[in-house]
Amino acid sequence: MRKSTIVGIVVLLAGALLLAACPKRVSIAELQANPSRYNNKDIAVAGVVRDSYGVNIPGTPIRGGAYKIDDGTGTLWIITEDVVPNKGAEIGVKGRIGSGVSWQGRNFGLGMLEKDRRFRKR
Repeated sequence: MRKSTIVGIVVLLAGALLLAACPKRVSIAELQANPSRYNNKDIAVAGVVRDSYGVNIPGTPIRGGAYKIDDGTGTLWIITEDVVPNKGAEIGVKGRIGSGVSWQGRNFGLGMLEKDRRFRKR
């Protein structure tokens, strides 16, 4: 085999592995219409932060909170153990869906526990 063919095969296999590890991106309306289908599964959603509540004390490990994301089809509460994004931020979030999400005594109904977050590049 030629060297370029081997490199092409390696790149193709690496891309396939990366795509296989990505969770499925779904709309919030689809999540709300059929929550049992996605319960305790990793998924991805993207949208704009509409509301956020959090705590971040610099110099300490104390941080976290909840924020609401809107993708145009509905809204979803996201629970995070990291710094809460600002209102208006355009983000993509990966995490685990659960119903009856509660955090510090407040019930958020259908929600997601955040595992990863990406901000839209401008």
